[in-house]
Amino acid sequence: MTFFSLRKPESVLSGRFILLLSISMLLFWMLPAPGMSEKDSNEGSTAIDRNPRVLVITVDGPINPVTAGYIDKGIAEAAQRGADLLVLRLDTPGGLMSSMRTIVKSIMASPVPVAVYVSPSGARAASAGVFITMAAHVAAMAPGTNIGAAHPVNIGGGNPFSKKKKEEDAEDKKSKEGEKEDSEEDKESQDETLSDESVMARKVINDTVAFVKSIAEKNGRNAEWAERSVRESISSTEREALEENVIDLVAENLDKLLEAIDGRTVRIDGEEVTLTVAGADIDEMPMDLRERILAAVSDPNIAYLLMMLGVYGLFFELANPGVILPGVLGGIFLILAFFSFQVLPVNYAGVLLIGVGLILFILEIKVVSYGMLSVGGIVSTFLGSIMLIDSIEPYYRISRTLIFGVTGLTALFFLVGLGFAFKVQRRKVVTGIEGLIGTTGETTTEVDPEGKVKVHGEIWSAVSDTPIPAGKRIKVINMDGMVVRVEPEPRSESDGSEEH
Repeated sequence: MTFFSLRKPESVLSGRFILLLSISMLLFWMLPAPGMSEKDSNEGSTAIDRNPRVLVITVDGPINPVTAGYIDKGIAEAAQRGADLLVLRLDTPGGLMSSMRTIVKSIMASPVPVAVYVSPSGARAASAGVFITMAAHVAAMAPGTNIGAAHPVNIGGGNPFSKKKKEEDAEDKKSKEGEKEDSEEDKESQDETLSDESVMARKVINDTVAFVKSIAEKNGRNAEWAERSVRESISSTEREALEENVIDLVAENLDKLLEAIDGRTVRIDGEEVTLTVAGADIDEMPMDLRERILAAVSDPNIAYLLMMLGVYGLFFELANPGVILPGVLGGIFLILAFFSFQVLPVNYAGVLLIGVGLILFILEIKVVSYGMLSVGGIVSTFLGSIMLIDSIEPYYRISRTLIFGVTGLTALFFLVGLGFAFKVQRRKVVTGIEGLIGTTGETTTEVDPEGKVKVHGEIWSAVSDTPIPAGKRIKVINMDGMVVRVEPEPRSESDGSEEH
């Protein structure tokens, strides 16, 4: 008891000493250095300890709502992470004007500096890519890339400039050069003859020119080149674009790009911001699974395959009610296809023709048409596939090889199916009353006029107009209820010659 009381105060004191020492060290570590405020301490720590951070997103393909959502998410993510720069690595043949405008607005409203880098070598920033590149705070290209050809194209196909409009532009150009002058009356009469399509095309062109010029002038880039890119579809290499003040620099890779723009000043919300990105930590933000799926189904070839798989799924479900799986998969494929159609230049006459083809295929099962309905369905499906997407842009076209392949497989399936159906119809019936008529057997007893015969391994009651001894071959010629009517099996010529 005495020993315990003597040791307790000493252990308590040592425990308190260790606790106080730990608290003191923690407080000392947390206190700012002498002569520095808390704010100065945080800023110094940020400046010294944290490396610059750059977030990189990649767009490789047409500009569509999926792409616009991905870029907008990238800008928000860069702001949330406190990134010093967002780099958009771009390679696009163009895309939807509505999605392009959404992206341009997102870049202009970005709280983080955005650099558009057209790369790798062989990449391009065509059509909508021109607007996106010129809207960036920093526009750069890799060697071996090109930019331009921003002339808007009617999404249903065809050039919005009509022949009449081209002639008027040529006349206007000659008039400016002094080669030809049009009177005011002539111009008014020409305007009266313009079709609604030409007027709408002129509005679209003028609106697009004004838009791209405003973007170029805002960022101090060549507005004249931007206008020509829209009106004349001109395109430039990376060196030509640099010389014409379309872009800011040419960089071989991302590291060289960051080194080149380090210290450059850009304007964000009217305020100048100096870029400090040399040696920055680079974070990649690829598309997530949802965005990759949506981007994949936005491909016209994938959308066409999804639609055809959906049509086939519904066909098999309606042809064999209760199977369930083909109907479920067909419905899913059709929903995905219709999602794709929202961002593709779809001609709904083509969709209706494919639907008519499906109806004809289903009717072929229910109606005896000797293959004519199937032929009509194949022709309707083929024409609908050709008409489904109508655009002069190659990235919006369905591969002709794919169309011929799908149509050929459809035709082969129905031709093989019809062949089997014809064989079944021509095959002799082997069951029921019809299956017994014409078959042969043997008498087990004398049939005069009644007796027993063996047919198909079964004993039947039989009657005959001709007496037939037991053990003779017979042929069934009819059936009355459960009694078969038979006759002696005719002898072949070979049998007769052998007996002779």
